[in-house]
Amino acid sequence: MGKFIRLKKGFTINLAGKAAPKVGDSASTDTVAIKPDDFHGVYIPKVVVKEGDTVKAGSPLFHDKKLERIQFTSPVSGEVVRITRGEKRKLTEVVILADKSTEYQPFRKYTVSEIANLPAEEIKNQMLDSGVWANLVQRPFGVLADPSVTPKAIHISAFDTSPLGPEYSILFKGQDHFFQAGIDILKKLTNGLVHVNIHTASDLSTVFSQVKGAEINKFSGPHPSGCVGVQIHHIDPINKGDVVWTINPFGVIQIGKLFLNGVYDASKIVAVTGSEVKNPQYVKTVTGASIKSLTANNVAGENVRYISGNPLTGSNVGKEGHLGFHDLQVTVLPEGNEYEFVGWIMPGANKLSVQRAWGLFSFLTPGKEFKLNTNTHGEPRALVQTGVWEQLVPMDLLPGHLIKSILAEDIDEMEALGIYEVIEEDLALCEFADVSKHNVQGILREGLELIRLS
Repeated sequence: MGKFIRLKKGFTINLAGKAAPKVGDSASTDTVAIKPDDFHGVYIPKVVVKEGDTVKAGSPLFHDKKLERIQFTSPVSGEVVRITRGEKRKLTEVVILADKSTEYQPFRKYTVSEIANLPAEEIKNQMLDSGVWANLVQRPFGVLADPSVTPKAIHISAFDTSPLGPEYSILFKGQDHFFQAGIDILKKLTNGLVHVNIHTASDLSTVFSQVKGAEINKFSGPHPSGCVGVQIHHIDPINKGDVVWTINPFGVIQIGKLFLNGVYDASKIVAVTGSEVKNPQYVKTVTGASIKSLTANNVAGENVRYISGNPLTGSNVGKEGHLGFHDLQVTVLPEGNEYEFVGWIMPGANKLSVQRAWGLFSFLTPGKEFKLNTNTHGEPRALVQTGVWEQLVPMDLLPGHLIKSILAEDIDEMEALGIYEVIEEDLALCEFADVSKHNVQGILREGLELIRLS
């Protein structure tokens, strides 16, 4: 029987521009892109296509030199039009000009009864060849899952509490059959349990509530209760030497479609959100779609930031960028590059703060939606511990001390302070509330990589 966990620490950021609970027309995209930077732990991506090549959906584009079995495949059929490299010829993206109709690379189909008898090695081979393996993230470190490892458990967060986060009951409506097949497949890859973690206050879809063969855990509380790292901490914490895999519901459904239909199906529904979006809504698209196609004729201003993902952890990709591999949300916010008289010192009812020192009366209207820009109101300065971070992270660790230990490159101290349990999204609220204006998520990633590669 699953656990019921009430979380009190945290902070829900209510922003204007939440997607209306309906799915609009499909957003046709001219180009799609797959970016190696979306996958932590990729050593050196080796491209197996060249510009001008024709590919099918599910055809390999590149693989990791160290883990050659893991293929990163094309979401659509079409022509490879650009292979972009950065400094030291580092691969930054492979761009495909999409065909009007998608042609799929065929993979073997299985019936439900056949899935029940499939050996783990055969499952891994199909997942690795097709590209769906890239959905699996390994903890600690938040890197691409190693197929040679057997995790002690697999965790799936079935809700999103991040700012303007999409409703999963809308994203995955009608996908019950594929989600169940994905769960049946994942059970073959672990000696432990597959955990599906749901929120008591969300509009729970039957996709999650009626799933069989998984441990259903219930959570209540503000953000970051939807972060899978927080959930793992309260269900079965990660210790040194442990390996746990995580995957989002879209990845589970994609695995189900692969084995039942024999195709790599990258079609998805994403939420187009933000205060600068004229008509925030859900749209049908594909993994790696162009941001321009998702926001066409639907943005109010020009001085805006296009974010693939949510405002806390998403990437600033620009209007000409593409949707990240794991992202189910696009956010458009006002840029914060305009001078504000006396900055954050000026009190006001329209300012949001996790503290009551400023943001006058905002704490008295918890349901109010705020229109915020990206201004940080200052540059990094000496790291000051105020005790606020500890009120935002519902985990038994000291985030302030952990960040300081990373800055000092003290590996023993990092381990003692629980670095194996967190990745960027788990401490993103600390960055939002940091009076010292530090890139907390970037610092944490540096500490994770220091330990992983040492």
